[in-house]
Amino acid sequence: MSQHTDVRTHRTAFEPVQLGSLRLRNRIAMAPMTRSRSYDTHATPDMATYYSQRTGAGLIVTEGIQPSPAGQGYPSTPGLHSASQVESWRAVTDAVHARGGTIVAQLMHTGRIGHPSSTAAAGHDGVVPVGPSPVRAAGQIFTPTGLQDHVVPRELTDDEIVATVADFADAARNAVAAGFDGVEIHGANGYLLHQFLATNANRRTDRWGGSPENRIRLTVEVARAVADAIGADRTGLRLSPNNGLGDTHEPDHATTYPLLVAELNELDLTYLHLVDAGAPALTPILRSTWDGALVLNAATPDPVDHPRRLDLVEAGAADVVSFGRLFIANPDLVTRLIAGAELALPDMSRAYGGDHRGYTDYPALAAS
Repeated sequence: MSQHTDVRTHRTAFEPVQLGSLRLRNRIAMAPMTRSRSYDTHATPDMATYYSQRTGAGLIVTEGIQPSPAGQGYPSTPGLHSASQVESWRAVTDAVHARGGTIVAQLMHTGRIGHPSSTAAAGHDGVVPVGPSPVRAAGQIFTPTGLQDHVVPRELTDDEIVATVADFADAARNAVAAGFDGVEIHGANGYLLHQFLATNANRRTDRWGGSPENRIRLTVEVARAVADAIGADRTGLRLSPNNGLGDTHEPDHATTYPLLVAELNELDLTYLHLVDAGAPALTPILRSTWDGALVLNAATPDPVDHPRRLDLVEAGAADVVSFGRLFIANPDLVTRLIAGAELALPDMSRAYGGDHRGYTDYPALAAS
């Protein structure tokens, strides 16, 4: 093994830690959250304000960023596949770095979780969602004209899968060019990589489907390509075993994910970001299987049950813990956690789209 620092030596959530090339001021991460405020697929001044307000986090993981036009699933989400998009993100990374923060770009291809009207609104007419197989996801998706049923995705060809792997690598290079400290590959929550892992979404009989060894192939190949492009020391990956999002069914998750993690160990990635809401009993198994740093987004019944999450670091169950919604309403979340201060809950009616309200106007502790 490995370039990894021994991250399991000091186990206090408020202590710094080195993950690959990422120096974190503490072991609390801001989880990726779609906010849908990129109205032309570019980063905006409000986005620079939003992320810079939250630099108390040891690590900021951005909202999902599409690596290609076909990767866009929701309205008003940003990309990293054009020169102008790269330039727009520099204002965000500069603002975060000016306040001493560390920020990685989450690369998210949504696969079949998308709609032609959303890509058309972004200027890409005729782009139909793609997936491992032509299997429509149950349920509906929010589009520029409101909720609509998911459509039947177009099955990716072998050549298109290879091209998609290259898209992730190109987007990772763009992220570094935009000033990001690294990238997190989104392999979770029912999006493209997760769809290849799921037996109901992936009904292929070629090298990308069927056996668990074949279904994990795309995730491994994307991780390898990104690590080769920008360095394994600044490449992370997010997984969410058996959480069911995006109409994913994983009856063999207890065998598939340890197999996947064992393969990923060979790549020496910076960290694994695990969402354990769907299979908490699997978390300690993956923790013991994984050789590197574990960022854990732990399921808790109470949204403000932060002490239990922080204790996971001291107990050695995780090296870093991530929080999502609490970072929306508490831009200075880490300061509040240190002080034992009351935590605000977000107004989720303003979570997606809109202007600065419900986005950059949540007060810090001193102001409130």
